[in-house]
Amino acid sequence: MAEAAYIVAATRTAGGRKGGKLAAWHPIDLGAAVLDSILDRTGVDPARVDDVVMGCVGQVGEQSLNVARNAVLASRMPESVPATSVDRQCGSSQQALQFAAQAVMSGTQDIVIASGVESMSRVPMGLSVALPSQNGFGNPKSPRMEDRYPNIQFSQFVGAEMVAEKYKLTKDQIDEYAYGSHQRAIAATQAGAFKGEITAVKIKDADGNESLHTVDEGIRFDASLEAIKAVKLLREGGRITAASSSQICDGASAVMVASERALKEHGLTPLARIHHLSVYGGDPVIMLETPLQATERALKKAGMSVDDIDLFEVNEAFGSVPVAWLQYNHADPARLNVNGGAIALGHPLGASGTKLMATLVYALKARGKKWGLQTMCEGGGLANVTIVEAL
Repeated sequence: MAEAAYIVAATRTAGGRKGGKLAAWHPIDLGAAVLDSILDRTGVDPARVDDVVMGCVGQVGEQSLNVARNAVLASRMPESVPATSVDRQCGSSQQALQFAAQAVMSGTQDIVIASGVESMSRVPMGLSVALPSQNGFGNPKSPRMEDRYPNIQFSQFVGAEMVAEKYKLTKDQIDEYAYGSHQRAIAATQAGAFKGEITAVKIKDADGNESLHTVDEGIRFDASLEAIKAVKLLREGGRITAASSSQICDGASAVMVASERALKEHGLTPLARIHHLSVYGGDPVIMLETPLQATERALKKAGMSVDDIDLFEVNEAFGSVPVAWLQYNHADPARLNVNGGAIALGHPLGASGTKLMATLVYALKARGKKWGLQTMCEGGGLANVTIVEAL
């Protein structure tokens, strides 16, 4: 019989635009800031943390050499706390959470911090592929992969258009969804819905004046449907634009997972219990479609229906993904990304998994709801699904 795994704390930084308010933060220090915040929120002795699992996609440059261990060394944790880094592309920190939960459920560990970090300002997207190829060190697509997928260059942009085409989505549908994401994010921000989950970090303006960064920088508070519809298409004849895609973002996030034994020993009050976790692989060419089938499969494995779930967090990598997800799973749009998503709030790649979970557990709590499901599309045609029960 598996042990129960509980989420006892969850936090994230407010997102920073590319070259924006968080660009001066070294990603290691940004990762350390959310680790320290999780410790502050729980009062757990840092030495009692069994492991730190940190998601990060761009594991190169400032995010190389085991970003997780480096973040621990930059935090107030002792050197005795181990750490490892995970790359499941955009789902990296959702996978970190699932690894943390599995460790606790197995009974081998009692307290694990799952986390994620990505500074897309300082480690640009695709840098880990660009650097080797520019210096003659080859391509990650091997000859055997080429045999299986001849003349195919795996691309999320192409995948996003393929999803829109397959599910017969119109540009207007996708643009309207993108506008709605901003409207929900604006309403949530103005209502203070993110206050509990956000870790404020110090920033300096051009004149050296210090302040705290607490509001997601990507939200367009003046967003209009007309302006979104006027943005140029990413490709001729397509349906996706920069306005209906996730924003490049700097950020970090973390979730502490604990066993029942740890709850009692440390006097912890759980926010939620991990009810189900799974991961699924689909077509790596269309790539971004997998959350659709992964959700259906996860619900079946959990013995639940889509109507049993009170709130959904489906990462808005591109507007076509959540719109197709709603259509495929016959889900209630009013329960999806209720506080906005990555189109408005930003998608800090490896940090998005635990970022979405922080938003999900706080949204469930605020609404007095019970069941939450999180999923996201990932490079290579992968998707993680996590179902939690708010307590």
